[in-house]
Amino acid sequence: MNPTPPRERICMLTGGGYPYRRDALSGWCRTLVEGLRRFRFELLTVTDREPPPAPAYPLPLNVGSSRAVAIGRRDVAKNDRSESRNERNERRRTEAELGKEAAGLICRGLVGGLDDAEQTFADGLRRVAGHPAVLSSLPLADALLEAWRTGDSLPRLSMRDARTAATLLRHALGAVAVEVPEADLVHCIGGTTPLLTALGGRWRQGVPLLLTEARAPVARHKPHEERLSPAVRTVLRRFRGSVARTGYAEAGLIAPLSAYHHGWALRHGAQVDKLVQVPAGVDPSEHPGAAGAGPDPAVVWAGSGGPDSGLSALLASFEQVVAALPGTVLHLVGVTAAHEDHCAEQIERTGLGRAVRLHPLPADPSDRYARGHVVAHVPGPADPPYRLVEAMMSGRAVVGVDVGPAAETLGDAGVLVQAGDPAELAIAVVDLLRAPSRRQALGEAARQRALNHFTTDRVVRVYGELYADLAAPPPPPSFELALAVPAPRAEPPVTVRWLISERQDG
Repeated sequence: MNPTPPRERICMLTGGGYPYRRDALSGWCRTLVEGLRRFRFELLTVTDREPPPAPAYPLPLNVGSSRAVAIGRRDVAKNDRSESRNERNERRRTEAELGKEAAGLICRGLVGGLDDAEQTFADGLRRVAGHPAVLSSLPLADALLEAWRTGDSLPRLSMRDARTAATLLRHALGAVAVEVPEADLVHCIGGTTPLLTALGGRWRQGVPLLLTEARAPVARHKPHEERLSPAVRTVLRRFRGSVARTGYAEAGLIAPLSAYHHGWALRHGAQVDKLVQVPAGVDPSEHPGAAGAGPDPAVVWAGSGGPDSGLSALLASFEQVVAALPGTVLHLVGVTAAHEDHCAEQIERTGLGRAVRLHPLPADPSDRYARGHVVAHVPGPADPPYRLVEAMMSGRAVVGVDVGPAAETLGDAGVLVQAGDPAELAIAVVDLLRAPSRRQALGEAARQRALNHFTTDRVVRVYGELYADLAAPPPPPSFELALAVPAPRAEPPVTVRWLISERQDG
């Protein structure tokens, strides 16, 4: 009997997501894992919060392992007791020198002004990845102050600012030291934290890297960073941008989620021949055309309800909807337990009371948008368009805010309003609530557009080819005139074959 043929091992790397958290991005990851049974998955999620005790999803048989790691809470390796005092002192001197060198490179790369600033940053990051023991003693504050003097048009950096930035950078850099499970390919999905872990694994183990680009522009700062000084925010913004550029340089392939992400990646250093655009997809069977909602006008919004989820903009608009159509109810679907208090506080400030209802994410995806006549897609700046595609697939009329890839996703199958204008959003929602026939026509058009362009079978097929292309063993050498030269491929890589076939089919 022939043994079972080996399967390529894929390390799926996320930032606090699948399989430990139920959200849109985790559902997308689950689709890949369950749809690509011919690959073996090692799941790793890296977060700066306390990791959940158990997965939120059942794990299929092609998952070999699943692990959640909180940076800054890892066990510290103990020194070998057999190490002599002289050896220990020498090791500490070596680590101090390496740490000073790494910190200088990282900070000079962040400040910029150098022709090779990005490479300087990457060299420093690579040194930390190769010697994680230096993390605790990186002299980042001193290195920042020294590098800051060479920069132009930078906000003032005080000693206190430098120490604050150093603490935040040191914590973030802890992700580089997280060990990546043995695999043939690392598929990194998410933002700065998982990408740092992926880069560490890439440099220590030589494993190929596939990067799914689904993030918001890293130039913005996060809501909880508002209280930080302009200088510290500048450091963090530049750090995230430099990590992204380093990831683009190291990745074998980059899969942007949309033309919006594709263009942003190009502007930030990604090579065009590495980019394979793969739009979001959902399973049509999980989101059939929703049944008719109740008689009273209702709006549904799906999101976590956190401070960065688009909730504040939605509530500001809904106040005007209720003023125009008294009795309208807003259903917030998918609010996580961690953000219930934040939601309740926001609702109380508006005085909307029972006009707003909170619902957990339903077990049956087909129930997600069933409560509303209209879906208001008001995303946070970091939200990928999965919820928008789900709403379209459900057959509901959608009013979307023009953020990120919303315009290209919705097309002419819904109503698009500009960001930052609650009145325009309210007018569009009220118009649809008053026009049942138009709602029905837009809902049907949205579902047809989703069926044509945003289904999971397409996503699974393309990622299967991306995995096969990057995880396959290198071609064997050929010999010509006694000189070893790389063997040419007999045919184009599978990703190129897929692109060619797509163009021919079109």
